[in-house]
Amino acid sequence: MKAAVVTAFGSPLQIQDLPIPEIGPDEVLVRVEHSGLCHTDIHAAHGDWPVKPTLPFVPGHEGIGVIQEVGAAVRNRSVGQRVAIAWLGYACGECRYCNSGRETLCEHQQNSGYSVNGAFAEFAAIPAAFATPVPEGVSSRDAAPLTCAGVTTYKAMKVAGVAPAETVAVFGIGGLGHLALQYARIAGGFTIAVDVTADKLALATELGADHVVNAADGDPADAIQALGGADVAVALAASPASFDQAFRSLRRGGRLVCVALPAEGTMTLPIFDTVLGGKSVIGSIVGTRNDLADVFALHAAGRTRVVAVDRKLDEVNDSIADVLAGHVPARIVFQM
Repeated sequence: MKAAVVTAFGSPLQIQDLPIPEIGPDEVLVRVEHSGLCHTDIHAAHGDWPVKPTLPFVPGHEGIGVIQEVGAAVRNRSVGQRVAIAWLGYACGECRYCNSGRETLCEHQQNSGYSVNGAFAEFAAIPAAFATPVPEGVSSRDAAPLTCAGVTTYKAMKVAGVAPAETVAVFGIGGLGHLALQYARIAGGFTIAVDVTADKLALATELGADHVVNAADGDPADAIQALGGADVAVALAASPASFDQAFRSLRRGGRLVCVALPAEGTMTLPIFDTVLGGKSVIGSIVGTRNDLADVFALHAAGRTRVVAVDRKLDEVNDSIADVLAGHVPARIVFQM
């Protein structure tokens, strides 16, 4: 099978011919049709984070494909079924986090395209229990970004507890941000889109944002405070400075939801303002399998729109460069 492989951190990915993976008794073999490019894949390929993948590895955790083979012990998936290959590739199902509906906090989890090979390949082997079915009303092309960008921002709105008529500021209108705006609106929130690119702010307006703020023109926190402040600020840009801006955009009682994982930098909070202002800082990792099923259901019902650019897997390195340069309106989806 063809696969895009990271052989050295910071080096271009190599398109290689690898053996089709063999599956275990609890696994399924998926022929991948589409796979989205997430910024996490770029962090993985560059070795940006403290815990690094083991080289060589195949990135990709927004994979959609059709099951070609099922393991001997698999009872809940079948050949021909269309499924998603998500970031949460495995959780133990027995720890306090799994048993309380927080499987994405499982300390024994495996992550697709990071700790185990992912979806930048024509085939992938994954545990059957973590192959989330894709409903007929969702195209594979749309399902790919929903599998991470969608479920991550959907989860962020849930943990923020967005209530109707609250103001939600979304920092970073890209693959995640364009969906975050839509989930905030579904929850009944008024939305403010923040970015440094006019084209992305135009997309935000097209998607229904109530206000847009160009952070290249000045401090976005000041602009948002002039609008009355935000009840919720969602930090989606891989820039430490944007986290500070997001926090300072909050009104009293506001919640900062941290989603992006910049390669460098720390976040400093003013204790006085945080305490007296009753402000909260929340870390939000990707959603659960149930969250992903909800995301697919909302899309099948016509409640969300995915904005994506089509590429071939052979274009993976140029695609990464385009994402880093800010030349992609939202998501890139590879067609296998």
